[in-house]
Amino acid sequence: MKNSIDQQIILAQRESQFSGSIFVKQGKSTLAECSFGYANRSEELSNIADTRYGIASGCKIFTAVAVSQLVEAGKLYFDQKLKDCLSYNFPYFDESITIHHLLTHTSGIPDYFDEEIMEDFEELWIDKPMYHMRKLEDFLPFFQEGKMKFNPGERFHYNNAGYILLGLIIEQASGLSFQQYIEKNIFEKAGMKSSGYFAMDALPKNTALGYIDKADGTWKTNIYSIPVQGGADGGAFITAADMVLFWEALLDNKFLSEETTSALLYPHVQEQDDDYYGYGVWIKKSGNNINKYHVMGYDPGVSFHSAYYPAQQIKLAVCSNKSKGAFAMLKVIEQTQEL
Repeated sequence: MKNSIDQQIILAQRESQFSGSIFVKQGKSTLAECSFGYANRSEELSNIADTRYGIASGCKIFTAVAVSQLVEAGKLYFDQKLKDCLSYNFPYFDESITIHHLLTHTSGIPDYFDEEIMEDFEELWIDKPMYHMRKLEDFLPFFQEGKMKFNPGERFHYNNAGYILLGLIIEQASGLSFQQYIEKNIFEKAGMKSSGYFAMDALPKNTALGYIDKADGTWKTNIYSIPVQGGADGGAFITAADMVLFWEALLDNKFLSEETTSALLYPHVQEQDDDYYGYGVWIKKSGNNINKYHVMGYDPGVSFHSAYYPAQQIKLAVCSNKSKGAFAMLKVIEQTQEL
């Protein structure tokens, strides 16, 4: 079986020119571990198993775990209203917005990057350069005085601004910066020694640069396309193996009690058809059965998918330092393993 999955991954990589790392594990057995392409094209430094990749929105689940930890500690609760746990002023926000609404993308608040309005993420940085975006509060001017899109709880609408607010709530409740909290209470507990929220202008060794390929065959890095430092809505750097360690720690209740873990992984809201959303995690259902828990992230120069398949006890991470490619590799693995 291992040879089969390796062969299919190699064939798919040749066709798509996937650049990145893949790690697939079933129980305690490694089914696949491979890397392709360059972490640094100019220097021709190859991606390897230890390469760290940006994962964009794939780390919203870290934010959700952190909020859930603070709920268990009695410092927050899921039904707590935004106005009661954050000191910033939001003049047009509905006062009934809760932490639960923010976690499930059902708050109705305006987003700082609304995919229904904007197509190019780089448009955000015309008036405010991305190299100024180092703290969560730096994003507030993009949406703080915006009008509600719909009433809280009315429907699902994917929202990055809601997770910025959750990060600020974590900071206010814990007394730590968001990055410090995640590194201490999630990365360290899971043994994710290579992971962190690194600044784009101070990346550590073994970190892949993100690449944006142009139609004419040229390319550029993403250093002027995304915020200089990631936060609660996205932008952590991880290795593929570290992401699998995260799933193992979550499922072994190393972060949270069994009851709170179940609340995080519960399909709270339906997005469409068989796709649901828990707290920071996508959930694929078939009838009453849950087939897959998964997270994903896309930014210029970043594509990422990671999943856990409960019936087969398979966990995987597909990290790419190109704007697309991770999903195609994920589908190959799912087809090979009949997931």
